[in-house]
Amino acid sequence: MTARGTTGASKAWSDYESEFGPALRKDGTARFRLWAPAAAQVCLELEGSESLPMDSVGAGYHELTVSCTPGARYRYRLPSGLSVPDPASRMQDGDVHDASVVLDMQAYHWVHDDWTGRPWEDTVLYEIHSGLAGGFDSLREQLPKLAALGITAIELMPVADFPGKRNWGYDGVLPYAPDGSYGTPNDLKRLIDIAHGLGVMVFLDVVYNHFGPEGNYLSHYAPDFFRDDVCTPWGPAIDFRQPAVRRFFAENALYWLRDYRFDGLRFDAVHAMHDEGWLKETADFVRSRIDPRRHVHLVLENDANTATLLRSGFVAQWNDDAHHVIHHLLTGESSGYYVDYVDNPAGKLARALSEGFVYQGDASTWRSGDTRGEPSAELPPTAFVFFLQNHDQTGNRALGERLTALCAHDPDSLKAAVALQLLAPHIPMLFMGEEYGVKAPFLYFVDFSDEVLANAAREGRKREFGAFFATEHVDGRCSLPNPADERTWALSRIEPDALEAEYSEGWFEYYRSLLTLRAREIAPHLPRARSRGAKALSSRAVMAEWVLGNGSNLAIYTNFGQKIHLNPKDQKDNLAVLAECTPVFESRSGAAGQLLKGCLPAGCTVVLLQAVPDTPNGIDNDTS
Repeated sequence: MTARGTTGASKAWSDYESEFGPALRKDGTARFRLWAPAAAQVCLELEGSESLPMDSVGAGYHELTVSCTPGARYRYRLPSGLSVPDPASRMQDGDVHDASVVLDMQAYHWVHDDWTGRPWEDTVLYEIHSGLAGGFDSLREQLPKLAALGITAIELMPVADFPGKRNWGYDGVLPYAPDGSYGTPNDLKRLIDIAHGLGVMVFLDVVYNHFGPEGNYLSHYAPDFFRDDVCTPWGPAIDFRQPAVRRFFAENALYWLRDYRFDGLRFDAVHAMHDEGWLKETADFVRSRIDPRRHVHLVLENDANTATLLRSGFVAQWNDDAHHVIHHLLTGESSGYYVDYVDNPAGKLARALSEGFVYQGDASTWRSGDTRGEPSAELPPTAFVFFLQNHDQTGNRALGERLTALCAHDPDSLKAAVALQLLAPHIPMLFMGEEYGVKAPFLYFVDFSDEVLANAAREGRKREFGAFFATEHVDGRCSLPNPADERTWALSRIEPDALEAEYSEGWFEYYRSLLTLRAREIAPHLPRARSRGAKALSSRAVMAEWVLGNGSNLAIYTNFGQKIHLNPKDQKDNLAVLAECTPVFESRSGAAGQLLKGCLPAGCTVVLLQAVPDTPNGIDNDTS
């Protein structure tokens, strides 16, 4: 499913004007607008002008149209005398506390103006942090190599303006303004433009469930923006019962898709938003105001496993269940939420491969017996984003270890997991650097100017993740890196020459061979693909089958344990179904031949595919 507009909406998308932020007019004026229901009077402080009283226009809005040119600096002055930036600022003159800047959002001239995107089934995601990549311009230079790898979409961690120069992005407080430490708005547009020229989509991670703790002035003039009866892990919940709040974020989603031409959005932690209705409304709102020729994809992160949302305008969800059970199988970790995947892990992985969610209304030990999730078996495999690592699952560890470190004792099983991820008919997502087998950690980092907040971030990490990993050495010294220390950010930085050094271990070529095979044999046939079921072959091995859209069969055997001899009856049944299938990939040399003789070697994945006429098939041996 692709979130797209309708033909009847073609006029709407071309002339829609946002209610928030400065709107430049052709007559040399600009309309300024602020929702400040708690302020009796708001004044516009425009560069080069005296403080200008704004008109109260009802429903808590204050508005003023004045002569203005692009580049002008401005603030809003409240009755208390406090001057604040625009919460819908398109650009800041400095950091989050500084003046906002009026931009002409139509000034950039797109080189690849005819780009309409790619179908969802083509997607191979690559999650990346713009700051660690060196900023928008540096990231732009990395695009050709990512495209050559087989990446079809990069997903930027949040870029909304946050305090300081170092942040994951989830402490953003100005949702419309790209953070200046990464580059200018035009730098971001240029990145997207160049990506499109390479055939690469660009997604953005957006955060609508909370604001960061520094630089958010909304409580001074719009306390109704937040609820006083519901809290999230990050503070009071945003009040989506307010029409202005609903509009503010819906227009933000449209803004990134329309003005910056992002190809898709990943909605962060929607389970913390407490309003599924807004999500459905926003999907409809966006589709009705986007050029109907474009492929635009809306993706969820949703701990609640709400499958109905994937039938209501959202194309897919990050599948934490699949990650968690594979992580347990690879590492043996069973603390924190991994406790839910200790019992019958192979059976749970089989369910994830065949039905998407593991938890579909099932009781969760981690949640003290509460149920989680909705039935998902009727959804296509492409409704689930399949990853082995991401910013959360790597960074939310005491030491930010990647799988190359955690699986150093069993690299064959890690290779088997990668093959399963990239060749299964779900949508795969890589995390920056994993294609090189990078060993540098990915740590949590912030750059708060307030020392109290910086200390709170450190202590909060210790409390939040104490259930997972030890945070102290035996001598009592804290082993958890200080998020506010610049050295923590530096440890997470991957230098280009360090990447090149990783070639010797063969990871890049391994990923490229898998993605080449996926692009040739699997991705073209993902529309209408469906599961034929999956089952555990042992406590650590699974097999799964799918019918692809062209009618061919795909089967994957994966073993994270020791060599197993398949049950003769199972083997007979499996090979009867796959009688015309041919091995197309084996993560260990000789594994396919052994499978056909009834054995599945330790630490391997074997992929079989029904031969398609006029399509060459053969074993892609891994000899690294």
